[in-house]
Amino acid sequence: MPSITLTYLKNLKQRGEKITMLTCYDATFAHELSTAGVEMLLIGDTLGMILQGHDSTLPVRLEDMVYHTTCVKRGNNGGFIIADLSFMTCSSPEQALHNSAQLMQAGAQMVKIEGGEWLCDTVHQLTRNGIPVCAHIGLTPQSVNVFGGFKVQGRDSKQAEALIETAKKFEQAGAVMVLVEAVPVSLGKALSEAVSIPVIGIGPGTDGQVLVLHDMLGLSITGKAPKFVKNFMRGEENIQGAVKSYIAAVKGGSFPALEQCYSE
Repeated sequence: MPSITLTYLKNLKQRGEKITMLTCYDATFAHELSTAGVEMLLIGDTLGMILQGHDSTLPVRLEDMVYHTTCVKRGNNGGFIIADLSFMTCSSPEQALHNSAQLMQAGAQMVKIEGGEWLCDTVHQLTRNGIPVCAHIGLTPQSVNVFGGFKVQGRDSKQAEALIETAKKFEQAGAVMVLVEAVPVSLGKALSEAVSIPVIGIGPGTDGQVLVLHDMLGLSITGKAPKFVKNFMRGEENIQGAVKSYIAAVKGGSFPALEQCYSE
């Protein structure tokens, strides 16, 4: 697979081809995923729950993100690397700039930040300094205590319109990608149509799909998979086969199916 660039990802959206993203935290899986053809590798602060065993992403430190970004970079074979700015590491543009520089120097090609339009100035500052930004909207796990739990967002028309406006403002501020979590199918489609940049989420309407790697492989500490998850290891002999099955399902439109999507 040729090295994936932002231009390549934008072209996928323009021609209507779905984009694939999986979380990734180490060199071995980075090699497996990128070699199989996954376009984007996300070093998510989900590592706090998946690798460290916490009940949220809040305990994850910037040092953790830098370390795992370095690991993924070493094993990557052409995938586009995105790294999360973890909890309270982008509370001001200056702090976000300093911390994003560390992630980029560790091997990230884009940083992802969670929050609302109050982050637009931060996005502008990062972009101006050569740091591409993915804006994470909808359910933002770093704000789980404000939301009162992991709840679906944008089910009422007012909230849906607000999320669409937020996505537009992020694009105007310079964001080159939006990741939307836990919204109904119709809102994912509306978001993708409202902006020219790729919108990644879960649902037939978005430009691309993302899953936590361990969820995709059927691995879970709790033993209970979230609604939006499909176990791609079923029927496959090895991890490479599962990853290729995930890619084919996303590209072909069979994943996510309606049973993996949130209702209106």
